[in-house]
Formats: sequence, C-alpha cells, structure tokens
Amino acid sequence: MARSRLAALLRSARSARLRRLPRFVRFVRLASVLAFVFALAWPAGLALANAGDAAPDLPPRDVSVVVQPDAAKLAALPADFVRLDHDWIAIELPSSIRERGDALLHEADDFRLRLSEDFGQPTLEHVLVRIARTPDQMAELAPQAAPPPAYAAGVAYPSLSLVLLAMQAPETWDAPDLTELLKHELTHVALSDAVGSHHVPRWFDEGLAIHESGELPWMRTKTLWDATLGKHLLPLSYLDQGFPRDGYEVNEAYAESADFVRFLMRDADRARFGSLLERVHAGVPFDRTLADAYGSDIRKLEYEWREELSHRFGILPIVTGGGLLWVLIAGLAGTAWLKRRRLAKAKLAEWAREEAEMDARIEAARAQRENAASGAPGAPDDDVPQRVPSIPLVEHDGRWYTVH
Repeated sequence: MARSRLAALLRSARSARLRRLPRFVRFVRLASVLAFVFALAWPAGLALANAGDAAPDLPPRDVSVVVQPDAAKLAALPADFVRLDHDWIAIELPSSIRERGDALLHEADDFRLRLSEDFGQPTLEHVLVRIARTPDQMAELAPQAAPPPAYAAGVAYPSLSLVLLAMQAPETWDAPDLTELLKHELTHVALSDAVGSHHVPRWFDEGLAIHESGELPWMRTKTLWDATLGKHLLPLSYLDQGFPRDGYEVNEAYAESADFVRFLMRDADRARFGSLLERVHAGVPFDRTLADAYGSDIRKLEYEWREELSHRFGILPIVTGGGLLWVLIAGLAGTAWLKRRRLAKAKLAEWAREEAEMDARIEAARAQRENAASGAPGAPDDDVPQRVPSIPLVEHDGRWYTVH
C-alpha cells in the first residue's frame, strides 16, 4: 500500500512539473515523439504503398494483351456483312455502308505511307479490320476469350494484325469518327510490328497513336496550356507507373504523351526516332535506346520539352495581351467539340437511313420471290430485284446495290 501511494505521489509530481513547462516546450516534445513513431512506421508503410501502387506498365487500354494467333478464333460474320480486300488491308463491315468502307481503304493507304515515313521503315504488311454496328456486336466479332473493353469504340490486337471498330461509342452512343479511330488503332498495330512486340512505355504507345491520328488538337492544346500555366504537368515517371483512370488527369496524361512524342519526332530528330524503333526491335530496353538515340536520358529530354512548353504557352499569352489567345483557343476547342457532336448525330441518322433502305430492298426482293413462286401474273424476273420507289439500284458483277 505504501509503495502504491509513493508511485501515485511521483506521478502527481511529474504531472505538475509537465504542467509548469511552457506550452511550446510540451508541443516540441510531443512532436518529437510523433516524429519518432512515424519514422519507425514509415518504411513499412512505404513498402505496403509501393506494393499496392506499383502496377506493371500495361499497354494502352484499347490494345489487347497478347493473343496467340493459333489460339485465336474469330466468330463468323453476320449474313449482311461484306468483305473488301485491298492489297494489304481487308475490311469487313455491314453491306449498307460499303461505300464508307471503300473510302476508308483509300484513307488507310495514305496513312500507311505516312507511318512508313515517320517510322523510317515499311510497316503494316497485312491488317484485318472489322466494323460493327454497336459495341455489343463488336464484342461478338472479337476473338474468343479476348473481348474488347466495355468502354472502347475501337481496339487493336497487334499479335493478330486485327482492328475492331464500332459505329457507336459505348458511353455516349454517338457516332465516332471512323477515319480517326482507324488511324489510332492502326498506329498501335504498326508500332508493335516496328518494335518486334518488345515493351515500350504506355505513354509512348498511346501518345504516338494520338499524335498520328490527330485527335482533338484544340482540346489537347488547351489542356497543355492549362497544365503549363498552372504548373501541374504530370511527370513522365508518373505516367510510366500507369495512366490515371478518372478526372482531369486523364486528358492531361493523353495530351502530354502525344506532345512529348511530337517533340521526339521533330524534323531535326526524325532519323533519331527511326533509330529508336530499330534498336527496340533488336531487343535493347527502351530507356537505354532513347538515351543512345537522342544523346540524352529521359530526364534531360523531359526538361527540354518542358522548357519548350513554357515558351509556347508562357510568353505567347503576354505578347497577345493578357490571355486573349487562350480565350481564342478555348473557343476553338469548344467549337470543335460541338462540331464533332453534330457530325456524330448526322452520321448516326445517315447510317440509320442506309440501314432502312437496305431493309426495304431486302423486303422487296422477298416479296418478288413470293410472287414468282405463286405464279402471280406480271411477276418480275427472278434475277432482277424489284425496285423500291426513290431507291435507285445498279448491277455490278451480277449483284445489285443501292445507289446513295
């Protein structure tokens, strides 16, 4: 009992002394204890955080993981699809938009030449493109066990030299720009061929596809401008670890990736870019190849690129009078977005009209066959489809097509 009373008196005296200490001293002591505890816990916490965050650098979200060609099996085409073969590329699509397929073939020819010039080597030996009406149909046309992402209107399968496109975007149900979308996915296939399927960072793969397809240039310019003036550009090392998935950083990541690739592909560095692809194809790691080709490591190149951005977006607004150019670019970006929305709606309406015309033609042909089978007087010849008012038809190689 005496011992417990003594201990209580000591605790009371100690508390009294602590209370007599200045608050600042007590705060410093408490902060020191907390810092010590935090220092002990920091390594373990950091290890856990790294274990959870350090995901491997995956390919772009619209590029499928490696699919073995021998194991890949494509579903049969719907009955109303046609196949257009043209030298190095074949397009399978609904017969009602055959003319659009012909136009895409010519666009793809020109784009292939551009990629060969940019890469410094021939590219895209053979590619199959399948164009579906909807994202659900695109999934049906995909290789078994390798469906496209639910949010994608296009996806590339480089190991199969296959590209899938949808005539409707899954999230907005708008009609995407098929030419732009095709160029984007063809770039993924071409890059995989050029580097022999060796690893490249995701920012390089996705940035090259966006740069080559020329998607949303005004929106990307505005995003880069905001990030540069706001001093919140994302480091390439951050993008190496993985792209952000949501929010403003997504647009910033894509805009930065495309612009840094543009920086690497400047006319003065065109030969360096081709050398970069060749050395990666030979199996040299990307970072080492980049340093050898450009004579600078990735950090120095990123610093030079940021300096260029500061000159492009830092000095120019002052010269043009307090951000007047920013307002102009913002207006152009908004106008471009509205124009794309109007074009998307117009495309959907046109495709629906073409589908309706094709349905009417099929129904007319079915009625013609029924009349011929019943022996109705005046039934038209079986080999010539009955014309539907206001839908002109033309024969070519024994087949009949609507004329739009």
